[in-house]
Amino acid sequence: MSLSHLYGGDAASAAAAGADDDDVEMERFEITDWDLENEFNPNRQRHWQTKEEAVYGVWAERDSDDERPSFGGKRSKDYSAPVNFISAGLKKTAADEVVDEDSDEDEKPPKPEEAPKEFVPKKLKTGGNFKPSQKSFVGGTKSFMDFGSWERHTKGIGQKLLQKMGYVPGRGLGKNAQGIIAPIEAKQRKGKGAVGAYGSERTSQSLQDFPAVDSEEEAEEEFQKDLSQWRKDPSGGKKKPKYAYKTVEELKAKGRAGKQLSAPQKELAQVKVIDMTGREQKVYYSYSQISQKHNIPDDTPQQPLPLGKDAKPQAFALPELEHNLQLLIDLTEQEIIQNDRQLQYERDMVVNLTHEIEKMDEVLAHEEVEVRNLSKVLEMVEECERRMQPGCDNPLTLAECAKVFETLQDKYYEEYRMSDRVDLAAAIVFPLVKDYFKSWDPLKDCMYGTDILGQWKSLLENDHLLSHGGQDLSSDAFHRLMWETWMPYVRNIVGQWQPRNCVPMVDFLDSWGHIIPLWILDNILDQLIFPKLQKEVENWNPLTDTVPIHSWIHPWLPLMHARLEPLYSPIRNKLASALQKWHPSDSSAKLILQPWKEVFTPGSWEAFMIKNIVPKLGLCLNELLINPHQQHMDAFFWVLDWEGMISASSLVGLLEKHFFPKWLQVLCSWLSNNPNYEEITKWYLGWKSMFSDQVLAHPSVKEKFNEALDVMNRAVSSSVGGYMQPGARENIAYLTHTERRKDFQYEAMQERREAENMAQRGIGMAAGSVPMNFKDLIQTKAEEHNIVFMPVIGKRHEGKQLYTFGRTVIYIDRGVVFVQGEKTWVPTSLQSLIDMTK
Repeated sequence: MSLSHLYGGDAASAAAAGADDDDVEMERFEITDWDLENEFNPNRQRHWQTKEEAVYGVWAERDSDDERPSFGGKRSKDYSAPVNFISAGLKKTAADEVVDEDSDEDEKPPKPEEAPKEFVPKKLKTGGNFKPSQKSFVGGTKSFMDFGSWERHTKGIGQKLLQKMGYVPGRGLGKNAQGIIAPIEAKQRKGKGAVGAYGSERTSQSLQDFPAVDSEEEAEEEFQKDLSQWRKDPSGGKKKPKYAYKTVEELKAKGRAGKQLSAPQKELAQVKVIDMTGREQKVYYSYSQISQKHNIPDDTPQQPLPLGKDAKPQAFALPELEHNLQLLIDLTEQEIIQNDRQLQYERDMVVNLTHEIEKMDEVLAHEEVEVRNLSKVLEMVEECERRMQPGCDNPLTLAECAKVFETLQDKYYEEYRMSDRVDLAAAIVFPLVKDYFKSWDPLKDCMYGTDILGQWKSLLENDHLLSHGGQDLSSDAFHRLMWETWMPYVRNIVGQWQPRNCVPMVDFLDSWGHIIPLWILDNILDQLIFPKLQKEVENWNPLTDTVPIHSWIHPWLPLMHARLEPLYSPIRNKLASALQKWHPSDSSAKLILQPWKEVFTPGSWEAFMIKNIVPKLGLCLNELLINPHQQHMDAFFWVLDWEGMISASSLVGLLEKHFFPKWLQVLCSWLSNNPNYEEITKWYLGWKSMFSDQVLAHPSVKEKFNEALDVMNRAVSSSVGGYMQPGARENIAYLTHTERRKDFQYEAMQERREAENMAQRGIGMAAGSVPMNFKDLIQTKAEEHNIVFMPVIGKRHEGKQLYTFGRTVIYIDRGVVFVQGEKTWVPTSLQSLIDMTK
């Protein structure tokens, strides 16, 4: 087997020289151009492994000369011969390339046929003698000349499918024909240098498909930058150290950004910490050093590099010294930061002390003013005390003392308000007030001292205590003044006062009510006045005392109000006892009881009347004799005189039980004896005029008088065929009509007044729906009871419009409703009309 054919001329000559010199066969292991061409050629001839190759491997005999041989034979190598290094692919000189081309041309076999020049693969310039195949790829690409050549052996289905999907021959693939038409071109590098060593390697096709412009300057700068980072001698090269500098201002800014440590944190910051997380044990003196341990240089010894002839020994390696220097740097930084913080603290302290000095100056000035004011106040108080001493030529009066206190309140209000007014007033004012009232009689001159004490009230009274209604004598000078100086005189005069002489005492308390505190007035009324009144009521006898009790009890009502309630029960009991033998002919009872009607509660007054008065009036009515020819009216007048005292229901009950039965009986007996109807009419009208409108409006009284009219009408109607007074029937009918019409007019007037009152109060109806006249009132009532009220078209009576109220025909005349009867129109009330319609 020829080595020149396998490895090229240089390799064969080198191997031959080695064989001649040392008689030792050497095998070349570098990658040749044949290896590259054979590896990237998919159409290379495949070698099928034979049985011998499977058994012997590389030692098997080969028949083909195109394959790379393995070891030829085992020979002992001469290790004493010089070492031949493998080629690193360096660029050859021009003379070597010429020699290689000549040797390639000499050994190139004859070609059976020539192909076009653009489809012939270019010859790779290598160091060996390699014969590429015509079917091989250049750079992994195949010629476009054979594109689609497989269609010759098929029915052309692939080309048809591409055309159905929009493919146009001669254009690129894709929706927008963005695919390339020509195969990817390969550009041969000039030499064997690295990528980019010979400039841009882009082909014309890549520039056409990807027209991106390369910046040669930027590429050159990046290349130079990358080139400067490579060390030619990594084992012995010296890297230039980089230094980091920190200014004082940076350290100060770092210190200000950090948070101030509290006292416990400072103690923890000085704790000794042992770090055993590394290969060696390290000691730190604060927790902050742990977070900064990456700043401390690693003091672990570096692994010694293998010594060679080019290796340089490490000139400076002292980790302990580096650590100490770094520690000194850290301590210096901390000291700078601490000094900056201390300086800032001192500046803040200066600012705070400046503000404090300003505040203290203000306080000092204010206190100096207060001292001057207090000095003046003290001088005024001492002057008052000097003039109060006995034997003084110009003794102090109460009016002058009030002026002094007014001056204190106006000019020195703060000092006056903050001072102890109670003690000051007790020392100066109280003796003067006692001396002022020593000869005072409240019942004779009730207005004495009101002006001067009213002035002292405005000077001494505590507004805060007054707003809360308190009675703390230790905090209010005026209350204490009134209690200790004024109140003893009042106690003394009330003890000598007679309750039946109430007017002077009432006038006295009325005139002093706006001056004395409320709790002192309550004390006077509850503890002094009421016990005296209660004792006097117990001693009062209504049968023997000539002075009515209401004359000395009722004047206390404006002041005492409900405080007199406990006195009412014994008063009623004494009055009830006095009325046991009373007769209605005695009018003094009414004079005694009438003032108490508005004082007693309605329930207690009605019960008192029913128990003590009404039975007496009933007996009086029983004794009344009704005689039309000679009538005595005294007993009747005695009863009616109590109309305002007893309730209307009680009075009507007396009349129904004791008067009307006898009265109707006399009327019936008189009508049965051929009477004079004119006299009966006058007698009827005379009795009716005895009663008030309120009594006549009562339904029971009205019913009794209507019953009398019915009796009179029946008497006139039943006298058919007998003697009858001329005009009697007409007179009685007219009387009946007139009386009933009056009753209905009165009822209508009452209803109208009620409607007006309801309209004024706005009760039960809106302002827009208030009845303006009687017709509107009837309309409103009809709507409330769902009754049809409407005019009758074309129907009138005596010029009055007729209306239908339900099924009833009515007309309205001067506020009175008239209902159509059997023979005539009858007046009726609105309520009767509603009942009739329902």
